[in-house]
Amino acid sequence: MTGVNDLVRPDRYPRSAAYDPAWLLDLDMGPNPLWLLEDLARDLDLRPGTRVLDLGSGMGATSVFLAREYGVRVVAADWWVGAERAAAVFAAAGVGDRVEAVRAEAHALPFADESFDAIVSVDAFEYFGTADGYLPYLLRFLRPGGQLAVATPAMTREVRETGAIPPHVKAVVGWEAIAWHTPAWWRFQWEITELVEVTSARLQEDGWRDWLLWARACAQAHPAQRAAHQRVIDMLTTDQGAHLGFALLNARKKPPVP
Repeated sequence: MTGVNDLVRPDRYPRSAAYDPAWLLDLDMGPNPLWLLEDLARDLDLRPGTRVLDLGSGMGATSVFLAREYGVRVVAADWWVGAERAAAVFAAAGVGDRVEAVRAEAHALPFADESFDAIVSVDAFEYFGTADGYLPYLLRFLRPGGQLAVATPAMTREVRETGAIPPHVKAVVGWEAIAWHTPAWWRFQWEITELVEVTSARLQEDGWRDWLLWARACAQAHPAQRAAHQRVIDMLTTDQGAHLGFALLNARKKPPVP
């Protein structure tokens, strides 16, 4: 039976394997955030001292990872987790001097124009980033040449192409699955603005399997929420990667046209 110990996978995610699975599960607000970020970061150029916005940072696991693993300075912005609560996580992890917690709604970000070298969002962009006007808004805060990196739940085919949300997905996710787009959809959505160069848009290899391992570990670690996690386990077991996965997206902001 798979469980908590299966969240240590040095063969595939060597950086993430150094983190205590119990710590990660205590901060749970979505599936396998460090695995997603480690995979996403393979297409990123993160250098010590650069300023990174972690947008939709949740309880802060991804912000801790960014600060520790890449030596960057992080602003962790989330609407649902208060800044004081997140700051306590950062202080306990020893990165309080490198990570600033900010409570902010994604459509009303309290930052100066071009104040970040990179913007990273892990398992959050599907809630606010699908609108046609959101990318141009977000890019205000990114310097020219800066990087945008997003990991977001994905469908292998667009719902509008299939004509319906697959029943086993609809039973768990409901209408929210219409925001789970393919990498090709995201590439077009971003490139058509002519504001960014998309450097990578890919479906994570076996992303559904990682998600399933996470759901099983959550069911083991959080017995009170076992029923909810079991629904996700059943969805992924039924799906077998036919419809579900994660899109990993990377782009660079183009310089202004003279």
